[in-house]
Amino acid sequence: MRSVLVFALAAITLPFRQTVPRWNDADWQVLDSKVRWAIARRLDTLPLGTAIARLGETFVGTTYTPGTLEAPGPEHVVIDLREFDCVTFIENMLALTRFIRQDGVKALAARAAAEARYASYLEELRYRGGRLAGYPSRLHYFSEWLSDNARRGKLELLTRELGGVPDSEPFSFMSSHASAYRQMAEPGVADEIRAMEQRLNAALPRWYIPEDRIAAIAARIHDGDVIAATSTLPGLDVAHTGIALWQNGELHLLHAPLVGKSVEISAVPLAQRIRDIRTQDGIMVARVLK
Repeated sequence: MRSVLVFALAAITLPFRQTVPRWNDADWQVLDSKVRWAIARRLDTLPLGTAIARLGETFVGTTYTPGTLEAPGPEHVVIDLREFDCVTFIENMLALTRFIRQDGVKALAARAAAEARYASYLEELRYRGGRLAGYPSRLHYFSEWLSDNARRGKLELLTRELGGVPDSEPFSFMSSHASAYRQMAEPGVADEIRAMEQRLNAALPRWYIPEDRIAAIAARIHDGDVIAATSTLPGLDVAHTGIALWQNGELHLLHAPLVGKSVEISAVPLAQRIRDIRTQDGIMVARVLK
């Protein structure tokens, strides 16, 4: 997944100046071609989850690249439609589906405005409260990515109603592995990260569906639902993410994995995949609402 997961703004924040999202022609060409393809096939008329899944399938084979948001310079909305990590794959599928449904082909006539609109959709998904305010505002811990977007009406959290059980493992991975993040060396950032982890810990437990229960509830998961594979590593909530996809009567994961190094549909059903991976022990599930 991306760096590894979340930071709450502390009471004192660093001065921040937002930079303009950086596009290149190759990313624009992907946006342009995917929007035209989707509208021609009337994805804008399909149920939202179905549209997300159908669009996501067209990215199978796209390169997996770790740390795609760790661009040099100040924190900014990174635009990259040519390579993904597991979280940016989800973010871009949701943002692109939204652009297709709300803006469509006609918006492509004004490239600068279309690029700004798409970047705003990514910003709303990627940053706490939907607003970029420096590196600590990025939703690094994926369970907070889920809860923050749910609070703003973008997702419905389904884990608990699907029979999820509580998990009180504290958040600590980022602060205990500070050397893995270059931004943690910047003045004040490490303090903000620790304060964020403390805030998340105060709100525990979070909920997950253990690996031995996934098969029993799979039928209640829909195409396009967001899936987070929970982590067995100390201090880390989520190890991997993807999109639910039904094939031949079985629930699979459409995702950008490190193993395989490109977007793929899991070779085995989701329940088996989670059981087979030692560092994952269950899932969280959320349904996209808009």
